[in-house]
Amino acid sequence: MISVALFGAGGKMGCRLADNLAKTEYSMMYVEPYESGQARLSERGLSVTDPEVAVRDADIVILAVPDNRIGEVAHQVVPKMKSGSSLIFLDAAAPYAGTLPEPADVTFFACHPCHPSVFNNDEKTPAGQSDYFGGVAARQEVVIAPMNGTDEDYARAEAVIRAFFAPVTKTHRVTIRDMALLEPVLSETVAATCITIIREAMDECVRLGVPAEAARAFILGHMNIEMAVLFNEIDGVFSDGAIKAIELAKPILFQPNWKRVFEDEEIGKSVGEIVKVKE
Repeated sequence: MISVALFGAGGKMGCRLADNLAKTEYSMMYVEPYESGQARLSERGLSVTDPEVAVRDADIVILAVPDNRIGEVAHQVVPKMKSGSSLIFLDAAAPYAGTLPEPADVTFFACHPCHPSVFNNDEKTPAGQSDYFGGVAARQEVVIAPMNGTDEDYARAEAVIRAFFAPVTKTHRVTIRDMALLEPVLSETVAATCITIIREAMDECVRLGVPAEAARAFILGHMNIEMAVLFNEIDGVFSDGAIKAIELAKPILFQPNWKRVFEDEEIGKSVGEIVKVKE
């Protein structure tokens, strides 16, 4: 039986993973140093394992710890992991930033959920329809970046990743650089920023006198159809008026060189801030 050690098991993300992994046939060990996290695990009927024992015995070690602690924790656990075991990270920031130790005879994998798509309109249950994050009831896809190892190592790690992000419909094998381009650049630097501006624009309409309920209904409905058109979910095009509005607004809202956020130097700055240890 494959043994799995989950570090940070009582944290916000760790509890999500622990809930799913507790349903599997893996031999689980939960590592959590803080009393508050231990209490959350106890509420779930789960007990903690000494970290030294967990590292020594685990075939798979998962680090569900903050990005700015992954490098530190990895340096502590990797030398103690048994030969042929695997270490799984939940983000590409630390691997991309180069804060990890040499893997030696341990395999490294980074992964991240895609989260349920905005076009997942066929979830059958209320729980699935309201599971925006994923990992509970709504189906999602996952990206996985192997840093070393064989196809057999990948298959073993993928099975564990599918289990803790379940229900998973598909996994995508990518590189660490691919993952950094997807997050933080695509999903946070670009998408989260643009969506933040959309929310601020809606608030501005309300400030200028539009009823709040009307503004919310109007923008969310229009975002739905506009995304469906742009992402080819439907066979449609923008109106001539919308196209003209986009042409006029783009140079006002965005700098001409905004795509520099995809350049290595800018990615490095962003990732560097994510993994920086706060004083």
